[in-house]
Amino acid sequence: MTGNRQASVAGLFYPANAAELRRSVQNLLAAVEASDEPPPKALIVPHAGYIYSGPTAAVAYARLLPYRDRYQRVILLGPCHRVPCSNLAVSGVDSFQTPLGAVPLDKTAITALKDPEVQLFEAAHQLEHSLEVQLPFLQLILDSFTLVPLVVGDAQPDTVAGVIARLWGGDETLIVISSDLSHYLTYHQATERDRSTCLAIESLDARAIKHGDACGAVPVCGLLLEAERRGLAIKTLDLRNSGDTAGSKDQVVGYGAWMLYEPRLGAPENPPR
Repeated sequence: MTGNRQASVAGLFYPANAAELRRSVQNLLAAVEASDEPPPKALIVPHAGYIYSGPTAAVAYARLLPYRDRYQRVILLGPCHRVPCSNLAVSGVDSFQTPLGAVPLDKTAITALKDPEVQLFEAAHQLEHSLEVQLPFLQLILDSFTLVPLVVGDAQPDTVAGVIARLWGGDETLIVISSDLSHYLTYHQATERDRSTCLAIESLDARAIKHGDACGAVPVCGLLLEAERRGLAIKTLDLRNSGDTAGSKDQVVGYGAWMLYEPRLGAPENPPR
């Protein structure tokens, strides 16, 4: 299959005008304090509209800025919201489009994923926002990169971990997991539940995270399983919800950002809570 996957949530989750989108992402990144940390191997970031979760996503993506020349390929996994999907779905198009341009797919890596639990299912990608909203951040930060987009349906975490392991690559490969946290609880309830989820993520405890804790629980847990196997360290970068950004506190959606890295490179430990 050839052609582009056209942006489906431009003008809804983020600005459709290229100049406005560029300013929006640049402003979000500029609001993040500079840090001296090792290069991430993986990020966990939220995927709501930028007015809600953009500040949290920016805290994670800003960690890539000192290493923007390092990454040449991004493995991007997120949950399905629009079309039910078995296991994991890849796309057969040539590129994913945003107002900032086209992101080419790594078709060699996608073709090599010959696995009964990884299917070519274009419908899963066509309207899916969990992957799309990550692309403008990556386009503005990285000099150039190819993409392996994976929509995660009713897969098991160990299946996802196995796919991540096959795509792990070296320093040139970044893994991004797209997931929000709790949904439509009160501000107090969400704060408590998301704090528990955060502790489980910090502990790389995939067994402790359930679907109600994160809409991307399966890809998150898959990453945690593989990260634990490889001995990666993890740091919490941000934890908040829509009541802290642009929503009411009656019903909120939780957002968190984490980076995973090689521990031999060193990084500050998670701050006490």
